Amino acid sequence: MSSLSSALKPLLSSPATGVIVTGGASGLGLASARALAAVGRPLSVWDINEAKALAAAAELRAEHGVASIGIGMDIADPAGYANAIARSREAMGSIGGLVHAAGIVDIESLEGVTPESWDRGINIHLRPVALLVKGLLGDFKAHPGSAIVAFASINATLGNAVNPIYTAAKGGVLSLVRSLADRLGHDGIRINSISPGQILTPMLQPSVDALPKGFYEKRILLGRMGVPEEIGRVVRFLLSDEASYITAAEFVVDGGNISSQRS
Repeated sequence: MSSLSSALKPLLSSPATGVIVTGGASGLGLASARALAAVGRPLSVWDINEAKALAAAAELRAEHGVASIGIGMDIADPAGYANAIARSREAMGSIGGLVHAAGIVDIESLEGVTPESWDRGINIHLRPVALLVKGLLGDFKAHPGSAIVAFASINATLGNAVNPIYTAAKGGVLSLVRSLADRLGHDGIRINSISPGQILTPMLQPSVDALPKGFYEKRILLGRMGVPEEIGRVVRFLLSDEASYITAAEFVVDGGNISSQRS
């Protein structure tokens, strides 16, 4: 095989280190875990619903033969991080990737903002990115090719009156990722964000059901909503050596929503 052919060999399964996925038992987190398991990456599925986390981990083992563990975790409570990281490391053998997909959405606009709801939203979407990366830094340094994906949202760019806490937190994710990329780059660790558009997940389904048919689609250039697997593939790419020269970037995966002038 020529050196050029070697350089272009697919690398989606490299590195082969384990990956922690927060919010990994449903929606975009589960889609990310499935995409990673499909190329042999060991998984630690963290979710506030422990039963669902255990079931997801069992599914990944059965379907793809990868090492996996499910851990019940309220990501807003950092007191549990160290134990969950230790359990993940033991189950997977290594930790070389992190996907922060856990999330909630506030839908009560400005009038519904309280100190408690503000703190919970920020402490679920934004704060864990910094604290988990800090807690995993030793693991990442020990494993070349380590990478992180943090979920943002197109709302961070567009803004949305309905969910100001979510929108603010996701905007913070974009800025924090750029800051962490500067720090982590010294150790060869990459971090990027993904801003999904309208993806058919359990979180979005109630909104789809309540709004007129085609409400979201009319603003999307591709004329349809996305499916979770389309996000999972991007996560898999960004955590792989295929993306070895990509860091501090925001990947907008929205079918052409932000750029749309349709109404």
